[in-house]
Amino acid sequence: MSINTIRIETDRLILRPPVLDDFDAYAANMGDYEASHFIGGPQPRATAWRGFLSLAGAWMIQGFSMFSVIEKSSGRWVGRLGPWHPEGWPGTEVGWGLARAAWGKGYAYEGSVAAIDWAFDHLGWSEVIHSINTDNYASQALAKRLGSQLRGPAQLPPPYENITVGIWAQTREQWKRRT
Repeated sequence: MSINTIRIETDRLILRPPVLDDFDAYAANMGDYEASHFIGGPQPRATAWRGFLSLAGAWMIQGFSMFSVIEKSSGRWVGRLGPWHPEGWPGTEVGWGLARAAWGKGYAYEGSVAAIDWAFDHLGWSEVIHSINTDNYASQALAKRLGSQLRGPAQLPPPYENITVGIWAQTREQWKRRT
């Protein structure tokens, strides 16, 4: 499957690999303290560029990465979410990070459901985790809503080794039984 053909549509969203035109919105999101606080913190544009290329490069090397989240009604980039598993990560993750303008609309849940289905069905994963900062109560609530359970604390690899995270997880079988 070519990454150029990967596209997931939900009722209100399009999930697809990132493209260059997504970068300005991505950089603005990563520069916003509130939006980026729990996903590595605010970054200058040049640092955001390297992170953006990391997501795009993972598609080329691993065949998956976080999707750009596009709001169907406006065509705007509203965040990134999806499968993520860099070197040293504590498991096969589906994570999320949305722009503040997209908060409170249920987009993280809607997109994460589609991304978890895709990870299990297309990547063959047997488990999905969410590594969530212990102070990020909104993401913990989303993990619970998705059916994940807190397994306990974990350490992320550098440069995130000083962030305290809890691992929320569920198996493919648990996910498939949820409905």
